[in-house]
Amino acid sequence: MSECAPNQKAPSANKNAMTPLDERFTEFLLESGALKFGDFTLKSGRRSPYFINAGAFNDGRKIATLGAFYAEKITSAIANGTLPEDISTIFGPAYKGIPLAVSTSIALTSMYGMQIGYTFDRKEKKDHGDGGILVGTPLEDGMKVLLVDDVMTAGTAVREVVPKLKAEANIEIIGLALSVDRMEKTKDADVSAVESIQKEFGFPVISIVNVRQIFAAASRMVTLDGTSLLDDDTRKRADDYLVHYGA
Repeated sequence: MSECAPNQKAPSANKNAMTPLDERFTEFLLESGALKFGDFTLKSGRRSPYFINAGAFNDGRKIATLGAFYAEKITSAIANGTLPEDISTIFGPAYKGIPLAVSTSIALTSMYGMQIGYTFDRKEKKDHGDGGILVGTPLEDGMKVLLVDDVMTAGTAVREVVPKLKAEANIEIIGLALSVDRMEKTKDADVSAVESIQKEFGFPVISIVNVRQIFAAASRMVTLDGTSLLDDDTRKRADDYLVHYGA
């Protein structure tokens, strides 16, 4: 059952692939209840006209569809040369990154025939059974690892997991795939978290959509009664927010 507002047209994640990816993914976010427009105070203290809740991907259909979107973006990045073709495993940081890594790996295998593993970390090192800090495909020297996460605000999770992975084996981290790039300046710089991570670590960061694409796609959508999904006030606050915080 769709979790969209009662008078909102329920989008379909199976929409014709000829429809632009940003439009299909924005519809999926709305249908899943993961994207909401309004007035939200973020953890950073910023008041945002939109909110993305990754916890809304809480059943098999939603997480499978999300993994398919990640896989579509990743294979597109491989085709244009942004990512290498021979990715060894998908790594998702605990806890939210775990279902992302698993569903993306499944989608890459089932939809695109890629032989690819998944790996995630434990919050605490296990000293019994199989032991260790990682679960899934073991890391070995020479592996090419692609990180996945949902929405990056400051890049803290990346800075925590990179040394952890490097300590396990001499692997190459070849990129990071996100669901949404908020395109916001960090607290301490005039560049976005994505730009900061790319500069610091030297690998590309790709996203299924960015926030400007979300608002552009949503502005073209209508409710069941034919009115615009975004009212004038929300559009103005979105413009003001990006002028103030956008990178």
